[in-house]
Formats: sequence, C-alpha cells, structure tokens
Amino acid sequence: MVDEFGSAYAEVIARDLRLTEHGDKTANELVAQGLDPRDVWLAICRQSDVPKTRWHGINKAKSKN
Repeated sequence: MVDEFGSAYAEVIARDLRLTEHGDKTANELVAQGLDPRDVWLAICRQSDVPKTRWHGINKAKSKN
C-alpha cells in the first residue's frame, strides 16, 4: 500500500476505507480477523480503481505461486 499510496495515506486507507465487498469492514479489521492481507489489498485495489498493472506492486510481476 505504501508503494501505491504513500505511507501517510496508506495508514488512512487501512484505518478508514470501508471495503464494501467485505461487509463494510476496514483493512485493519479484516487483517485482525485473519483475512489474508493479499486478499485485503486486492479488495482495496478494486474499490480504489488501482490499475490492474499495479495490483502486485509497482514494477513487480505477478507471483507464480
């Protein structure tokens, strides 16, 4: 999230953005409940219109795992 949004705004997003596809919970709440952070990040990407080319990080290819 820091790569995409910067450290200060990434904290705001994690704390305040309600992810509609996860029952309007925040990223912080979802991770605390045990949801895989990668799944949380992808939900943030979809809701925040992050281009798919940056879903796996800036200048990083999708992992083969």
